[in-house]
Amino acid sequence: MYREIIFSTFFTILTNIPQGYGLQCYVCDRQDGNTEKCLTTIKTCKYEEDRCLSTIRWSTTPYWTQGAEKQYYVSKRCSTLDECTRLIEESMTLCHYIWYEDWKCAECCRGDRCNYYVTLGSSSLSSNIFITLLLSILAVTFR
Repeated sequence: MYREIIFSTFFTILTNIPQGYGLQCYVCDRQDGNTEKCLTTIKTCKYEEDRCLSTIRWSTTPYWTQGAEKQYYVSKRCSTLDECTRLIEESMTLCHYIWYEDWKCAECCRGDRCNYYVTLGSSSLSSNIFITLLLSILAVTFR
């Protein structure tokens, strides 16, 4: 009898403890492309980190060599909303994709492993769809 009471009490306590499943993000640091380590290394984020951050940089190698070719450097990690906002704003003027200049872009997403792909610039997709739809309607109307 006591064994049943102890077991049921223990079971009730365990089932009512809040489970803390954290966000999972892909993580890597300055990898030369979105391959290998950037697609296989996963980290469970800290409680306050509710975003996955991806940055991509186009520049020459970290050490200077004459005529060095440019390449992509991808970094991914867990982040907070404040850090995401700050890094996106900081990189806004540098995020231009001009192949002969160094550039850097940042993006954040929410959801487990949402930073698998580096989709920089996709947040403007909704405005492009609106413009395309508007132009299509105008073209049909004034035909």
